[in-house]
Amino acid sequence: MRSALFPAVAAVTLSAAPLPAQTVPPPAISVTGEATVSLPPDQAQIDGGVTSDGRTAREASDANNAAMGKVLQALKGAGIEEKDYQTSRLSLQPQYANSSKVSERAGIVGFRASNRVTVKIRDVAKVANVIDVLVGAGANEIGGIAFTVTQASKVLDEAREKAIADARRKAEIYARAAGVTLGEPISISEEGAPAPLLRGRMAASMAAGAPPVAQGEETLSVTVSISWTIKAKAQ
Repeated sequence: MRSALFPAVAAVTLSAAPLPAQTVPPPAISVTGEATVSLPPDQAQIDGGVTSDGRTAREASDANNAAMGKVLQALKGAGIEEKDYQTSRLSLQPQYANSSKVSERAGIVGFRASNRVTVKIRDVAKVANVIDVLVGAGANEIGGIAFTVTQASKVLDEAREKAIADARRKAEIYARAAGVTLGEPISISEEGAPAPLLRGRMAASMAAGAPPVAQGEETLSVTVSISWTIKAKAQ
């Protein structure tokens, strides 16, 4: 019985398909290319608001509502469209007396109401004017100024072309040093998201009495990784 089964097992073993050979990647040079493109921002965003104190929550809230109403009316009068400003923070907090004794419990001595609005400014030349309008209308909190570039995608395309050219320049240097020549690119990848780098520069005051604003310029940076096949130089 054992002699009858052995040939069948051997036949199955011998007929098994051979393992596929591992694919060997072609010789290649891999480098990274970098490029930056700078341009002035064309849009800004600023936070401004009013903080009001009162003996009661209603007193603080009413005073804050009246003050913020003047700020919003001033923005509208300055030509800022309603779609370009919105409330970003609204709070009403009790205020406690500072106690000099650890055992003494601090009591509520009043309330503080705060209302902040975020304003989008579509012309950076008007940033200082908008700040002046906010302060003139009674805003006692100004901050969070941010500058952006709305057409960044077009500028990034230019940076990508420069980054690829930079990568090829490096690859050719390595190829010459190694005594080989570059072939075709076999992989191209962009590393991470393009990073904006802000470089500040002081801008002159844009209106009489308005504060000077450093709008800076935005530098967009792109990094790409590219691999090229290589081959021996022709003799």
